[in-house]
Amino acid sequence: MESGGLRRVYDEVLEEVDAGGFGAPAEGELSAEQIVAHLAANDELLSEATEAVLAGSPFAYYDLETIHRPQLDALVSECGGLDGVGSLLRATSQKLCVLVERLGPAADTPVETHLREGFDLIVDQHLPWGRTLDLHTRVHLPMHLAQLRTLRRHPHPA
Repeated sequence: MESGGLRRVYDEVLEEVDAGGFGAPAEGELSAEQIVAHLAANDELLSEATEAVLAGSPFAYYDLETIHRPQLDALVSECGGLDGVGSLLRATSQKLCVLVERLGPAADTPVETHLREGFDLIVDQHLPWGRTLDLHTRVHLPMHLAQLRTLRRHPHPA
C-alpha cells in the first residue's frame, strides 16, 4: 500500500503545528495541543492495528473520538506542551507511514472497525484495513487540520 497521500496530509498538519500562533478554542472544542495529542495517540492505535494485520493477528480498531480530555491534557503535560506533542506526532506519523508501506496485499485484511467522525461518518463493521487507513487520510486528518487552521484564524479569548 502506498503512503504518499498519508505523508502529504501529515506534512500539512505538522506545518500547521510548527506555525503555531493558535488561539483558545471555542467552548467545548479541543485546543491545538489537545488536537495534536489526540492525533498522536490515535496514530499509536493505528500502528498497533497495522502491526497486527502484518502479523496475521486478529485486531479490533476503535478510534479515539471519545477520548477524555484529561487523558489528552496528561499527554500534553507529559510532552511539555505543543512543541512536545508536535514532536511526538512527527514520530508516531512516521512510524505509521512506514508500516503502511509494508502492508501490500495485507491491506485487504478485514479488521473490526469502530469509528465516528461527528455525524457524517459512523463505522461499526469489519472493513479492509486499507479502507480504514484511507478514511484516516481523507476524512480524519483533514478534519483536524481544519480545526487547527480555525484556531489560528479565529482565536477565541482565553
